[in-house]
Parts: sequence; C-alpha cells; structure tokens
Amino acid sequence: MGPHPAVAAIRLAVRRVLHDILTEHSRTTAGRTSESGTIESRTTGDPGAFDDPPHERAQSPLVLVACSGGADSMALASALAFEAPKLGLRAGGITVDHGLQPGSDLRADEVVLRLRELGLDPVESTAVTVGREGGPEAAARDARYAALDAAAERHGALAVLLGHTRDDQAETVLLGLARGSGIRSLSGMAAVSGGPGAARRYRRPFLQLDRQTARKACMVQSLPVWDDPHNADPAYTRSRLRHEGLPALEKALGKGVVEALARTAQLSRDDADALDAWAGQAEAAVRDAAGLLECAKLYALPPAVRRRILRRAAIEAGAPAGSLFARHIEEVDRLITGWRGQGAINLPGKVVAQRQGGRLVIRQG
Repeated sequence: MGPHPAVAAIRLAVRRVLHDILTEHSRTTAGRTSESGTIESRTTGDPGAFDDPPHERAQSPLVLVACSGGADSMALASALAFEAPKLGLRAGGITVDHGLQPGSDLRADEVVLRLRELGLDPVESTAVTVGREGGPEAAARDARYAALDAAAERHGALAVLLGHTRDDQAETVLLGLARGSGIRSLSGMAAVSGGPGAARRYRRPFLQLDRQTARKACMVQSLPVWDDPHNADPAYTRSRLRHEGLPALEKALGKGVVEALARTAQLSRDDADALDAWAGQAEAAVRDAAGLLECAKLYALPPAVRRRILRRAAIEAGAPAGSLFARHIEEVDRLITGWRGQGAINLPGKVVAQRQGGRLVIRQG
C-alpha cells in the first residue's frame, strides 16, 4: 500500500525539484577531473548513490529547507528528508527566529528538534533583528532572507527550499493588484529565484499544491505543527486578505479563485520575462555614444518596454528598487512623452531625472 495521496503529492513535488537541482549541479561540474568518490562523480541522480559509505556520503551536495514549524514547511521538511537520500543528497534545515513574539527562541529550539528527528543534518536556528523599513511584514521578510542567504553560503548549500503554496501565490497576486504596480507584481512568486551570487538558490516546490494538502500530509504523518498567531492577526495585510478577502471573493465568484489567481501569476510572469528581455536588448540601441538615453529613440518604443528601461536606469543610478513605484516611472516617462519644458523629477534614493538637450539624464542629485 502506497503513502497517503497528500504525502505522495508533496514527495513528488520535492522529487521533481531535487532532480532539477541535481541536473543543474551536474552541468556545472561536468568535465571536471576529480578523485574517485567526490561530488562530481556522484551527482547524476543515481538512486544507488545513497549507498556510499558514511564518510563519503558526508561530502554529498546539501539542500536546505527553511522551516518555521508551520504545516507548509514541516510537510516540505518531511518530504525532503524522505527524497534527498535516494538521490545522493544531504538534507539540512534552518529556522529563523524573528524575535517578534514572546518565547520565539523556545519555539525555534522545538523546530530544530523536530527537524533532527526527521533525520535532517545540519540543522540550526538563527536569530535576526527585524527593522522597520517597508513595514513589519517586509522588514521581517528581508531579515529572514538575509539569514537564509548567510546559512546557504556558510554550509555551501546548492539550494534552499521554501514552503510557499498555491494559496500563498494567490494572496501575493492580490497584494500586487492592490498596489497597482504592474504585471511584474501580478506574476507573484517565482518557482526559482535567487540570492546574492546565486541566481537560482531558492526553490518553491509547492506552488502548484494547496495549503490543505500540506496540512493533511502533516496530519497523516503525525507531524506536530505550529500555527503562527501572526497569520490570524488582522493587523497584518496578508492575514486580512487570507481570512476575509479571499473567502469573500470565493463567496462572490465561486470556487476556483485561488487556482485562477495562481494561473494568472504564471501567465503574467511569462509576459513580464519576455518584456524584460526585450527591454534589455533595446536599451543599447537607445543610448548615444556617451551612454545617455536618447528621448526620441525611447519615444519610439512601446510604453511597456520604455518604462522598463527607465526603471532599470533609475535603479542603476541608486534608486532603491523596493521604493521605486509605478507613479515614479510614469513621471519620468512624461519627460519623454509629454515634454513641455518641465523641471527635474525627484526619485527615491536622492536620484534625479531630467531632460537635457534631447537626452534623459538620471543621476544622483
């Protein structure tokens, strides 16, 4: 008799991602000469690789799971612990203590214990200090990813798995829609994304699975889970959306809203990637010999492509990407499409954009 359908679903999702990680790793190590038994000779996804002696297996590539102790990440950790050894991979875990609730350090210690009971190694807890920039949710996210990046570098991990589900994706799309910041916001979370120096570090195996599947997998495996009270706190925007907004949409529009939003995310991501590539190719052609942007050539481009070039130029000049909104780019765009002799545009990061002699100059003010 096979595993419960929920358990089978999470394991299959993780297995596919691990195969992708191994394939990419094999490509990067292909052609290297190495002594018998080193990583390069055993990262082919061969199920027999996990039969290596313990002293050799310790040198196998490492994949980490970021685990809060909640149902999504515990389900992910259990699936990683089951699947990784079959492919000659080591499975480790990290939990981040944000210090935002009383007893958070004790809960982090409990998560470490649970991960070790699953057989993960190495496992660690990392405490972070959450700032205030961008609001509490954004600040906590920034601190968390900084800690995960540091852990991945410290342990030499090939990848870090994250437990975001299809429900999380739907919420992210709606939040992007509320901000009105363009198709990139509607594209939600990528299945593969990067960190400093590692463009494909983060993997999200569960984006096609719903939250209930992960919770059911934990229940049938008797995995204890922790429900973060912040997830039910109406003070947080995502919590209100989860418990009030999405249920209201489903009541008004019928079931299937979450699936439709997740599908919208993927379609939007494909479109946004294509437009980003177009803008990257077009940028060189709209700059003069001195590297300045020529307004006439920018004007001839489709607005979606032109605004991407403007945004990229503003960021390169020092404008923080997280503080640069659509309204800022629209103001700069009017220097090209609605030129009436207006003055300079002030952007975040003390960046200034102004039109001079048919050229668009974006620089530190």
